[in-house]
Amino acid sequence: MTDTGEALAGLADDRVLLGRTSTAERVADILRARIAEGYFRPEAQLPEKAIATALGVSRNTLREAFRLLTHERLLVHELNRGVFVRVLTVEDLIDIYRVRRLLECAALRGLGRPPFPVAGLEAAVATGEEAARAGLWRDLGTANIRFHQELVALAGSPRTNEVMRGILAELRLVFHVMEDPRRFHEPYLPRNREILRALAAGDAAGAEALLAAYLDDSRRQLAEAYGRRLG
Repeated sequence: MTDTGEALAGLADDRVLLGRTSTAERVADILRARIAEGYFRPEAQLPEKAIATALGVSRNTLREAFRLLTHERLLVHELNRGVFVRVLTVEDLIDIYRVRRLLECAALRGLGRPPFPVAGLEAAVATGEEAARAGLWRDLGTANIRFHQELVALAGSPRTNEVMRGILAELRLVFHVMEDPRRFHEPYLPRNREILRALAAGDAAGAEALLAAYLDDSRRQLAEAYGRRLG
């Protein structure tokens, strides 16, 4: 089954999340999550009828959700062709990492006195380690994304969490440029554990330094991959 096929199958299960008061915002949340989980790849066309049927929503509601995600730079509408998952540029990549550094490093820098609430980080790392043992590299990428969402959540700011969700969904679109997802994602798993260990020990400054180096290395790898692809 293709990634898009898997996503469509999963959307039927997500239908229960809409409840009896389904809205375009909730539909957008579901599609954004599917993009962040790697199911919808760049350039993939989103079939309007199939998605509306899977979620049990009207096509007008779905179109409004598409508009919201287009505004978030996750989708593009092509006249007379339909809606597609956006292909990000090198400039997008650089800006995403600029924002990540602002949000993630600031979240750690602004922590109060230890102990810090690291249960969410621990769960994300454990999920990543389990995915690696099973050879599920897309799931490992999702666990890595969850780890960084949990880092920002330490700031205790719902608005920052919302911004970070959009940034990480865009980041997942960038990840698809890597030809070997295992080679890209696996080395960052022990680095997640190292950051977690520093925070569990109450060393926020040490965790921030580890994170800054991590982000620099990740940005450089992805930029090089984009260069090869464009070349």
